[in-house]
Amino acid sequence: MPESARQTISDFLAQKRIAVVGASRNPRDFNTSLFRTLRSRGYDAVPVNPNAAEIDGVPCYARLQDIAPPVQGALVMTSPAVAEQVVKDCREAGIARVWLYGISGKANSPRAVEFCRANGIAVIPGFCPNMFLPNTAWYHRFHGALLKIGRKYPA
Repeated sequence: MPESARQTISDFLAQKRIAVVGASRNPRDFNTSLFRTLRSRGYDAVPVNPNAAEIDGVPCYARLQDIAPPVQGALVMTSPAVAEQVVKDCREAGIARVWLYGISGKANSPRAVEFCRANGIAVIPGFCPNMFLPNTAWYHRFHGALLKIGRKYPA
């Protein structure tokens, strides 16, 4: 029996070692902000960016397969074309949980979602983790409220 979207989200957020694929070297980039948020909340967030040696003083990896010890999930914040390769890397690295970051519940790559589902990877297609973490800023809660009104919030 498939899990509900909320169960999949809760399971993902229960993991403590998560790769942030697409973490940015730009300190003002949203990807960096989310990476910092996860770290500040006790997650062992591991940045993945082939163009960076470190992000915020944390060693950065070029590929998921290079991370040691391995991560329990991957938050993918990349372009659709890159996301499609990243989910293949997840399968190769044995990562069973993937969050394909997207606005308003839409993943940036439907092909990546289908690949995950076809390969037994629990996938969250869209949304922002900030909407589901406790005690986040008002605008994250407001975004969630708007999705609830529009019936797009995961059940």
